Amino acid sequence: MNRLMRSSTLTWAFGYVLLGIAALAAFAVPLWYAWNVTIFAGREEILRDDAQRLADVFAHDGVAGLTAHISQRVGMQIAGERTLLLTDATYRPLAGNLAAWPQGIPASSGVHAVMADLAGQSTHTLLVQTVLPGGYHLLVGRDLSRFLPLERRFTWGLFAAVSFLFVVGVGGAILLRRKMLARVQGIRRTVSAIMQGDLRQRLPTVRSGDEFDTLAQTLNGMLDHIEYLIAGISNVSNSIAHDLRTPLAELRSRLEELATTRPPPGETFTEIDAAVADVDRVMRIFSALLRLAEIDSGARRSGFVPVDAAAVAAEVVEFYEPAAEQKGVLFSFHSEGVAAVAGDPVLLAQAVSNLIDNSLKSVPAAGAISVRVARRADAVEIAVADNGPGIAAADRPKATERFFRGDASRGSPGVGLGLSIVDAVAKLHGGVLQLLDNHPGLLAQMVLPVTAARSNR
Repeated sequence: MNRLMRSSTLTWAFGYVLLGIAALAAFAVPLWYAWNVTIFAGREEILRDDAQRLADVFAHDGVAGLTAHISQRVGMQIAGERTLLLTDATYRPLAGNLAAWPQGIPASSGVHAVMADLAGQSTHTLLVQTVLPGGYHLLVGRDLSRFLPLERRFTWGLFAAVSFLFVVGVGGAILLRRKMLARVQGIRRTVSAIMQGDLRQRLPTVRSGDEFDTLAQTLNGMLDHIEYLIAGISNVSNSIAHDLRTPLAELRSRLEELATTRPPPGETFTEIDAAVADVDRVMRIFSALLRLAEIDSGARRSGFVPVDAAAVAAEVVEFYEPAAEQKGVLFSFHSEGVAAVAGDPVLLAQAVSNLIDNSLKSVPAAGAISVRVARRADAVEIAVADNGPGIAAADRPKATERFFRGDASRGSPGVGLGLSIVDAVAKLHGGVLQLLDNHPGLLAQMVLPVTAARSNR
């Protein structure tokens, strides 16, 4: 019972019931007040007119004429239609259908609502008193209880409306609560299964498009992303173990050989330099992974500032020009002017550096690399194209996976994290990394939606 009373559905239902009752009251109270004021004022006006006509009879025919007139009216009218009484100065009845002067009525003229004895029954009556010349008193009245049946019907109708609203509101709330509890129980079962490790479970939907379906679809999207991240963590762990095994094994082998053979100093220092290179390779892997983790967390988004992507790309191109010249690579840069985005200039520079570095590693001597920054209608495009071996079409969907290395890059230096970092930077800025065929070679371009980037500030 306590759980039932704590139900939010019943709380809302009672709230709506009270709101409905308040609305009925706001309608009924003014109507009731208007009814009473209108009926009372109308009765009073009619009685005053009637009293004035009788006063005119008195002025014209005297007390005898008025007495005869009242007696005639009492005999002809419907029982209880009018209350009439004419008395002398001592309140002795002369004519009318009241046996005696009602108690509680003062001697002066006016309007009074009293209980009067009419035909042996005590009746709530509205009376208009007129003092006539000579001290005569005239009462003209009407039974106020004649409209009581109508007023009772109004009251019962209002009570029935409130009762219907209450029953329907509570009954509907109970049915709605059962339906909501059924949906909630389904969500609870799914969440319990997920908490126990079954990440393949998804929240049930009924395709009704209601709030529960919207919530379930949003949470299912979140669960899909969590499952993807966990799978990625598992793959990264396996890749780390695989990629670190070789340099660590080489490092151990060199150190073990040095400890065993005790070679001359020159050969020893050569092996030490090779061991340092292996350690540097391991450190580069961990540095890249830490940078990826930082990008994936979205922490860098809080530091977004207005950035000219063309200026960032130009600085990176200038940095790599000596390396390209040393390899004999034709290196070109083209920009269509200022390409303003909201982003992290350091990450954008690193992404462009990774793309150029990959191209420099893959293009042959006397090859060509071009960097282009263009402004579209609602996006900025940063493209790096080369005429190297490129990436096979079958490998492009996997090229941004961490530690992935295609057949063309097996012999080149690197750990397979360059394109992963570029892809993460593009996603952080609300964009996408596209890998296309350059015929020959690879065309890698980051497309950063300007609107999406600005919304992240």
